[in-house]
Amino acid sequence: MDSIDRLLHRPVKAVLGLLYPAQCPACGRIVENSLDSRAHAALCPECWQDAHFIADPACLKCGAPLPENNQEDATECLCDDCLRIVRPWHRGRAALVYSGTGRILLLALKHRDRPDLAPVLGAWLSEAARPIITPDMIVAPVPLHFRRLFKRRYNQSALLARHLAALQGLSVIPDLLLRKRHTPMQDHRNIPDRFANIANAITVNPRWISNLAGRRVLLIDDVMTSGATLAAAAEALHDAGSGTISVASLARALKDD
Repeated sequence: MDSIDRLLHRPVKAVLGLLYPAQCPACGRIVENSLDSRAHAALCPECWQDAHFIADPACLKCGAPLPENNQEDATECLCDDCLRIVRPWHRGRAALVYSGTGRILLLALKHRDRPDLAPVLGAWLSEAARPIITPDMIVAPVPLHFRRLFKRRYNQSALLARHLAALQGLSVIPDLLLRKRHTPMQDHRNIPDRFANIANAITVNPRWISNLAGRRVLLIDDVMTSGATLAAAAEALHDAGSGTISVASLARALKDD
């Protein structure tokens, strides 16, 4: 019966593909169609060239790309920022550099009411985070304050966290962390100001503290710049008695961008 359903489903998908051809999620151009539903996640050639996916060697703490000559000593790879700033987490990964297509897609998800991009971006993040994932991890997004959540209607980091958790077979707790005070946007602030702005703004939701004791946590954020927000979240988890914390961000902002 399943095979018959699949055979019947293929023509339907083909017709839908003709009526609604797959579009590049970054620029909207029509891309080559396919019976495979993943075609709807395909970037056009131009946007693919402008998408800077991060491969090894990458910083072990934040996922920033590193020069190829660091490959020989991969166990000690850290970027300049992570050599200078103490990170209150164990390991980190990022899927894309925050530039070009990566920046376009992230801003669309975050500010242009495009939650439909979350499955694609969550899959990219899931693949990037695979080396630091363990089977017993809790997945948790960086939280939004309720004022910003009301305005935006969704937490983009929570959407990414849900898709990553589903792909990796992990438990996700969308409200594990809470913003206990509203903070101004971090844009255009220097690094000390970013850390000061977010200090003591994040706490663990009391309803989940008993579930957290000793558990490993994978923190999810949309973009990492200074790491101040992830640091505040990690410190809150440590204070509540969590186990080892790792972080994964869809994009990593670099100094030259």
